[in-house]
Parts: sequence; structure tokens; C-alpha cells
Amino acid sequence: MVALEEIIIGLLAAAIRMSTSISLAAIGEIYAEKSGVINLGCEGMMLMGALSSAIFSQYTGNNIIGILFAGIIGGLFGLLMALLSVRFGTNQLVNGISISILGFGLSSFLFRAYLGETSGIVGKLDVIPIPILGEIPIIGPVLFRHHAMVYMTFIALILSGLILFRTTLGLNIRAVGENPRAADSLGINVYLTRYLCLTFAGAMAGIGGAALVLGDLGSFGYGVTAGRGWIAVALVILSNWNPYRLLGATLIFTSVDALQLRLQNIGTGIPPQFLLMLPYILVIVLLTVIARKARAPASLGKPYTRE
Repeated sequence: MVALEEIIIGLLAAAIRMSTSISLAAIGEIYAEKSGVINLGCEGMMLMGALSSAIFSQYTGNNIIGILFAGIIGGLFGLLMALLSVRFGTNQLVNGISISILGFGLSSFLFRAYLGETSGIVGKLDVIPIPILGEIPIIGPVLFRHHAMVYMTFIALILSGLILFRTTLGLNIRAVGENPRAADSLGINVYLTRYLCLTFAGAMAGIGGAALVLGDLGSFGYGVTAGRGWIAVALVILSNWNPYRLLGATLIFTSVDALQLRLQNIGTGIPPQFLLMLPYILVIVLLTVIARKARAPASLGKPYTRE
């Protein structure tokens, strides 16, 4: 019984820890899509953020600097997405896919150039137990014994929801995503709003990549994000563009992901390739069931040009 309890606690704690990188990227994606732009470049932005965190953490010996530069580099890629999609009004889907391909290729090249094939190992973030709360049976190990970025993600989810639904800035973002022409007539700068949201989305994706490398894996490798950027986009739809629901949607994915990793470790006889597919299959099934009921921003994916 004790062993089973430890397994469950370990599984839930791992699911929460693994949700950090995806949740951070998805928060930014919500803001981008709420402003009316589909950011399919999330995967490439996460990869560049992951690489940046590995390079700068290794060269400076400071993980905080690594996280900072991950956000900066991710933000620059978000700015590139804004330039293509907002300034020039080109196809948002093509822009996003192109940026993801660019991020994959560039991160692979820079990894070989600056870290080398086998030197992508970096120091992981230290676990910081919350005093008193971390000692609570079951709840303590699950919620309050993690590295700092896990706690920051919880705070970011709450703040992003408050800003989006309880402030004038959030109202302006939602107005731009629903009806940019009406928002423009009311004095809201549609272009600036979308630029800021896409830059923010890139920065959050970059920081999400840093959380993966510095918080979970402790190393960088080719394609290290393994589709997490694409999953973040899917989870935005599952959460119905709501930061408060996002954590639940993310935990569904990461719980199954953590479970399949443990099933591989104990050896169930199930082909590992099938186990690896399980969390992604689950997301596809949920999208099929839930996406039909989700209400996207009315102007999502539609370029705006002032007349």
C-alpha cells in the first residue's frame, strides 16, 4: 500500500513538473490568439529558448541568465512572427510553420557549433521545498517540492487570467481579436497590440524551453522539445483560450506522459513506441470531442489592414 502511494505521489509530482514548460508556452499562445494571430511558430521558439538557456547557463554558470536570454531570444522570434503576420499581413499559418522549421534548423546548427555533440549538459535548477507546506502528507510532495519555475508557472497562470479578463489591457486584447476594425475605431492600436502579444508569446515559449532544459532534463539535444510547442497550441484550444483552465488541460497530457515513462521503466511488454504515442493520441481524441464546442476569437487568423 505504501509503495502504491509513493508511486502515485511520484506520478502526480512528475506531471506537475512536466507541465511547466508547456504551460508557459501556452500562456503566451493564448495572448497571441486572443489578439487574433495563430502562432504556429511556438515549437521553434521553444527550441531556440531551450538552446539559449543551455548555452548561456553553461558559459556563465548562472541559470537565471540562461532563463533571461531564453526569453529574449524567444521574444525576438515572436517579433519576427509579428513582422511577417502583422506588418506585412502574410499567411499566419505559413509564417508559423516557417518559424518552427527555422527554429529547429538554427538550434541544431548552433548546438553543434557552440555546445558540441556531447556537451549539452547543464546544471538543473535546485528543488526548493516550501516550508511547512512541503511537509504536508501527499499534498506536500506533489505541490510544494519543486524548482522555482514550477511555482512561477502557477503564479503566471493566475496573473495571466487576471490581466486578460479583469483589466483594460486584457479587454483591449480581446477586442482586437474579436473585431479589430471596431477596436481601431475606439482608439485601440491594433498593430501595437498584436506586436506586443506575439513578442510576449515568443518570450514565454522561450522561457518554456528553458524550463524544459534547466528544470526537467538538465541537457539540450536535437529536437529536445519533442513537439511540446505544437501540444501547447492544441492545449490552448482544449482550454478554450482560458488560462485558468489551461493547467487542467496540460496536466491531462503530462499525467499520461509521466505514466507512459514509468510503464517503460518497469517493463510491461508493451512496445515503447506505442507508449510514447499515448499522450499525443489522447490530445487528438480530446480535440476531436471538445474542439467543436470551443469558441475561438472571431478574427483569429485574419490579417487586419486599416482602410
